[in-house]
Amino acid sequence: MSRIGRMPIAIPAGVTVDIAENNNVTVKGPKGELTRALPKEMTIKLEDGKIVVERPNDLKKEKSLHGLTRSLLHNMVVGVTTGFEKKLEVNGVGYRAAKSGNTLTLNLGYSHPVEMIDPEGITSEVQGTNVIIVKGIDKEAVGQYAADIRDKRRPEPYKGKGIKYADEHIRRKVGKTGKK
Repeated sequence: MSRIGRMPIAIPAGVTVDIAENNNVTVKGPKGELTRALPKEMTIKLEDGKIVVERPNDLKKEKSLHGLTRSLLHNMVVGVTTGFEKKLEVNGVGYRAAKSGNTLTLNLGYSHPVEMIDPEGITSEVQGTNVIIVKGIDKEAVGQYAADIRDKRRPEPYKGKGIKYADEHIRRKVGKTGKK
């Protein structure tokens, strides 16, 4: 059996979980509300303050959906209670980030500044001129927006210039050496 799939999800105080037909789950908490349609094959039950996910049989597809469904539900519960955040660093001479309203302006060595508008439900803040923090309640949306910001100038392996995740390690390469 799936080790992740069979673990029950504890529902913290102040969080309400509503399971409608076709496994449409709504989770409401202090930070907001998330709704998601989960795989119809799985059985999702509320049992004394915990969410339990069960699968009908041991087919390969059901086994893989079991852990996925449980992880998606757990991320929804964590999102409405504590939220998620990703930290990015801007490295390079003259590279910097600024925030005005809900627009993130990035100077990344191009001939023009790159402007990005925060998606609905996600906020970004800039600490100093080189640290960007993306926050929200939907883990998937936070990760996607952080990846979109990183794609504007990915880190390069020679000098390490570009936008990288705070916990990301860039494998460095040795540059050219001149002939003598």
